[in-house]
Amino acid sequence: MNFKFNYYWLLLLVPLTFICWFYISKEENRPLRTLAYYGPKGSMHGNDTSYHSIPDFKFTDQYGQTFTSDSVKNKIYVAEFFFTTCQTICPIMNTHLTRVYRLFHDDPEFLILSHTVDPETDSANVLKSYADARGVNNRRWIFVTGTKPDLYRQARKGYLLSADEGNGGAEDFVHTQNFALVDKEKHIRGFYDGTDSVDVNRLIADIRLLQQEYEHRANSAH
Repeated sequence: MNFKFNYYWLLLLVPLTFICWFYISKEENRPLRTLAYYGPKGSMHGNDTSYHSIPDFKFTDQYGQTFTSDSVKNKIYVAEFFFTTCQTICPIMNTHLTRVYRLFHDDPEFLILSHTVDPETDSANVLKSYADARGVNNRRWIFVTGTKPDLYRQARKGYLLSADEGNGGAEDFVHTQNFALVDKEKHIRGFYDGTDSVDVNRLIADIRLLQQEYEHRANSAH
């Protein structure tokens, strides 16, 4: 009898402990979990290591203005690679990103960064028309063009969105449906299938989780 009594108390204790922890975390604005870091870790000095970060870049946005690494400073952002004349996966990807854009439209610390993989066709003016057709009316969704080698290098070596090799030459082509979620320190915190609505829901949840992570950091610093 005594054994059975203790067993039932043990069963009650586990969920009660979790509930207490949940409410304490909520009060402290602490995320219930934090996102992983993606990419190889490189040694810096001795045992000090740093996570893979997005290399510096310089492109031209849909407004004809220079868009660089400094433009995403202190911002959470989603990176994608597409082209405006794509009739297969890109329309699906950007329909899902339109939903993301509308949800975070008013957040000054968030943006979507869409890179063309067809810079010969997708000039700044073409990208502007494409953005306008999707209801983009502020700088929370940026479309960029540049040289093909620079764009392709960023897709492969920066955002790790394409595993194949290439140098951005005439016969080279990157076509990926994947998105990368990047934090304010330019670290990759998640990969998502942009053609899958369920995975895009996960992206939205992870953006909010990352926002909460930064809120907790800010509160802990005071």
